[in-house]
Amino acid sequence: MAVKLGTNPIAWTNDDMPELGGATPLETCLKEAAEAGFAGIEKGGKFPNDAAQVQAALAPYGLALVSGWYSGELRTRSVEAEIAAMWPHFGLLKACACPVLIFAETAGTVQGKRDVPVADRPVMAEDEWPGYLKKLGQLADWMAANGPRMAFHHHMGTVIEKAAEIDRLMEGTPETVGLLYDTGHLTFAGEDPAAVAKRWARRINHVHTKDVRPDVLARVHAERLSFLDAVVAGVYTVPGDGCIDFVAALRPVAEAGYAGWVICEAEQDPDKAHPLTYARKGHATLVDTVAKLGLELA
Repeated sequence: MAVKLGTNPIAWTNDDMPELGGATPLETCLKEAAEAGFAGIEKGGKFPNDAAQVQAALAPYGLALVSGWYSGELRTRSVEAEIAAMWPHFGLLKACACPVLIFAETAGTVQGKRDVPVADRPVMAEDEWPGYLKKLGQLADWMAANGPRMAFHHHMGTVIEKAAEIDRLMEGTPETVGLLYDTGHLTFAGEDPAAVAKRWARRINHVHTKDVRPDVLARVHAERLSFLDAVVAGVYTVPGDGCIDFVAALRPVAEAGYAGWVICEAEQDPDKAHPLTYARKGHATLVDTVAKLGLELA
């Protein structure tokens, strides 16, 4: 099987924290992403919100638009209201031939609250789960019938963070609910990424690879840092610069026949972690990993 390597602009400029790379032009991000060897990139806040303009911005660098984050609030919205809120982003991704839309449940999330420890994230009440899973399945069915499929993003600070929550979400929804597998968020959450990937490999339809610095993670827990303060402290880094064994983490995905995008997505302070230098390191690690797994690059 063949996979494609992409990246995310969050290494150059962080939409949640404008002070991290806020002055970096989009063109710098695109130019350096291509120089690092990536074939595609996910949408960021500095991208135009018109499909033709997005494609025109990417064309000089030979990059494809891979996907883009969407902040879902299905816990508090109807399926119809979520579709209406999602439509501009969904339509843009569809026009750019993106295979998936990255859906994260952000109702009640603490991921963007710098004064709230990430450990104090919300947890869904037992009686909320059945209705939520039903709505999520209905939304994913609609997406599969109309354009990019759902890639559900488990994320620190949200109600879907732990392996048990991912298991329950996958078990209670149809196969139209795909899983975005993020090695860094699972490691941060105290989980074994490879174990989760082994259980749900055939539902994984998008992959984010980020590494974790264990010394920083220990500090995050000890000092009860917020998610954003953890990022500033350097909890995340690119593959090959932390504690994750990416051959082990990606083996279940490879063995399941995955043939989609593998994204190097690691938010850091660009003043501390030079984006192009780290992008090249992450790309090289992923190329080596792909080869060790017997995969090809598309």
